[in-house]
Formats: sequence, structure tokens, C-alpha cells
Amino acid sequence: MTSLSVVRSRAAPKTVIPGFGITFGLTLAWLSLIVLIPLAGLFLKTFELTWDQFIGVVLSTRVLNALKISFGLSLVAAAINTVFGFAVVWALTRYEFPGRRIFDAIVDIPFALPTAVAGIALTTLYAPNGWLGAPLQAIGIKVAYTPLGILIAMIFIGLPFVVRTVQPVLIDLETELEEAAASLGANRWQVITKVVVPTLIPALLTGFALAFARAVGEYGSIIFIAGNLPNVSEIAPLLIIIRLEEFHYADATAIAVVMLVASFILLFIINGLQRWSEKRSAAF
Repeated sequence: MTSLSVVRSRAAPKTVIPGFGITFGLTLAWLSLIVLIPLAGLFLKTFELTWDQFIGVVLSTRVLNALKISFGLSLVAAAINTVFGFAVVWALTRYEFPGRRIFDAIVDIPFALPTAVAGIALTTLYAPNGWLGAPLQAIGIKVAYTPLGILIAMIFIGLPFVVRTVQPVLIDLETELEEAAASLGANRWQVITKVVVPTLIPALLTGFALAFARAVGEYGSIIFIAGNLPNVSEIAPLLIIIRLEEFHYADATAIAVVMLVASFILLFIINGLQRWSEKRSAAF
């Protein structure tokens, strides 16, 4: 083989994936049709408003309160799901108990259950005369038609995202590491906090991001239990629907753009933390 051919082979190595150009082109075209073009249309529709009109829409009291409820409660719900989702995963992967497979299947119910059905079920359960709503009402805790009800609905629909993201990573985690830590004198809490959790941080952050994204965009399971009171329990997706029904399409797209940009920024931060934790774990 001549030196020229060696240089060419090094400069242009063959890919192990056949037809990369075709698959990459199809991928780019499909993502453009499904994601990029609709989002571009969303931004273009917003340009029908002047800058002052846009600011007036997104900074109105009703819109700001709806955004605070949607994003604030979504973050809280995702954090709660991350903590308790880890506990659920730990029980399902580290212990054998009767009905474990049944409980494992129950986790997927929010995936398969229609959102309207979930909303009706939660409202019936937590209504003032419901099975759980009545005793809670007796001690002064009102769930249905309050932000607390919205939070519970977000937790309900977000839990499977954390569990199914963390579960395979915990299953693949070598138990020898835990045994080695225990043999060196670490107690159960130290094993979890010093060995298990640092390894699972990237998966936990991914589950947090997925649960947050689902909660922010959730509509069907929330509107029934929320009560939809303006400035009290009205979520941003519902306000977008209301503006569309009023034929204020530009106002609706303005709210949607704010939600899109805010979600993208938060997810970008979470993905950055995830990559940082992965590099930190690899360094150790």
C-alpha cells in the first residue's frame, strides 16, 4: 500500500453504519417536519403582535400567575417524584416480596391511563365528599380545586418517568460495590449516599427532567381537579386553550412561546448538570 493511500484511508475512515448519509438525511427531514417547522410557525405567529403587545400579554397578572402555577408546581412535583421515585425503584430492585411484579406493573398505569380518566379519578377521590377529600376537609386541608390538587395530579402523571429511567441503571449497578463499602465499615445510609446515589445522579436528573416536562405540558388530568380559577388554580396550558376559544390566536402563541423558551432553558440547565455529573463520575 502506498503512502498516499494510507493518508487517504486515515483522512476518510469508513463508517461502521451503512447508509449514514441517507439515515442522517431522513432523520433531519423527519425532525424538521415534526418538530422544527411547527415550532418555527409558532414563533412566526407571535410576530403578528408588536413588542409592546407581546409584553402586555405575557406580563399580565393572569398570565404570570398561570405561568407561576405551571412551572412552580411542576418543579416541586418533579422534585418529589425524584425522591420517592428513587425509593420505589430501590424497593422494586433490591427486595423480593409478594406482589412485587404487580406493584412494578402499577407504576406504568399513568402511562396507559387516558389523562381525562386520571383527572376524573383524582377529582372523585379528593373532592370534598370523596374518600380522601372528606377526611382531609375535616382537618382543614382542601385538595380539589386548589393548587395542592394540581400538585397531586402532576405527581401522579410524572412518577413513572423517574422510576423507568432510574430502574435499569440501578439494576445494572454492581452490588459488589455496595458490599465492598459495607466491608470497609460503611453503614447502610453511607452506602446509599456515597456509593449508590452518586452513580445514579445522571439517571435521576434525566427522570427529573422528563417528569418536569410532562407536568408543565399536562392538561387533561389537571383541569378536572384544578377548578380553573383565574389567578388561583389556572394553569398556563388551559389559558392557551381559553385564548384560542376567544379567537385570540396571537395571544395564545405568545403564552406558548414563553412556555417553550422557559422549558428549553430549564431543560438545558438540567442536561448541563447531567453531563457534568457524568463527567465527574467518570473522573472518579
